[in-house]
Amino acid sequence: MTYPVFDLHCDTADRLAWQTLPAALREQLGSDTYGPGDEAEPERIRELAENRGHLSLRAIGDLSWAQCFACYIPDELTPEQACAFYRHVRAYLDGELARNDGRATEARRAQDIRPRLAPGRIVAVRTIENATLFAHDLSLIEELACSGVLMASLSWNAPGPLASGHDAPERGLTPLGRAALAEMERVHMIVDVSHLNDRCFDEVAALTERPFVASHSNSRAVCGHRRNLTDAQFGEIRDRGGLVGLNFADIFLGDRAPDIKPTFDDISRHIDHWLELGGEHIIALGSDFDGCDTPPVIETAAQMPAFQQRLEKRFGERVTARLCSENALAFFERWGR
Repeated sequence: MTYPVFDLHCDTADRLAWQTLPAALREQLGSDTYGPGDEAEPERIRELAENRGHLSLRAIGDLSWAQCFACYIPDELTPEQACAFYRHVRAYLDGELARNDGRATEARRAQDIRPRLAPGRIVAVRTIENATLFAHDLSLIEELACSGVLMASLSWNAPGPLASGHDAPERGLTPLGRAALAEMERVHMIVDVSHLNDRCFDEVAALTERPFVASHSNSRAVCGHRRNLTDAQFGEIRDRGGLVGLNFADIFLGDRAPDIKPTFDDISRHIDHWLELGGEHIIALGSDFDGCDTPPVIETAAQMPAFQQRLEKRFGERVTARLCSENALAFFERWGR
């Protein structure tokens, strides 16, 4: 059998919109395309309906699929430039949803996600990865929450105006980051802690009351990459009733030589460990499609039905259903705007 999908993170919106970015932004970012290989076939990575990337309407086939489309904001952009970047990516995704009306729709409220799921349809949920634009104007938090942004993270890898990733492990939240965090809590925009360094994670945990999400982070006990969650961090999210999204990026799945691709067993070890930690009700999918190199077993969205069959055989129907969508749907319905 197949299961509905609720995927907490992809970079597809950026990848599709990148070629039409204003020239000044492309010059600042140093690239006319987003993903590796896109420069060779730029015409094949522009449309949601069908493209050479990981996620498309063609790739999802007949599955019911809710997708958090992150607007990933590169560290190289100033807060003011980040505003222009976000507006462009948002408008491009608007256009793609309109072009595919009937097979693609948007959920601007958490309560709208489940009712809009249907076979062969993508339900788009807007999120932001590295919300440096909030540093330009904190009033954007309420504005974007009202326009359907349900979740946002405060950093990517580098030190930023709000928080820092693992490139700067000694840095905590900035005063502006603390103010942004408080405003996100006030308007019920879900906080995403993926990419935060350990110090920032601890500060977010200390300063917030609502549950939060690690949209695309694996287990550091299974794979020692610093982008993965420690057991203590996973426990914090679990105890709050948050969510942790399983990331398909090969570098976060196993401590292997670069030329050896991760297997289904590598993925399963993360799930097994989280289940041992009592995480059955908080595990979810956080593919990182179009933002990473994926393993052969789940190279694109087209392999999701076969991947689900393997999950079901290994973990059973109940855990597979919760991992693929039920936990995420329930969380957003409880805590989303």
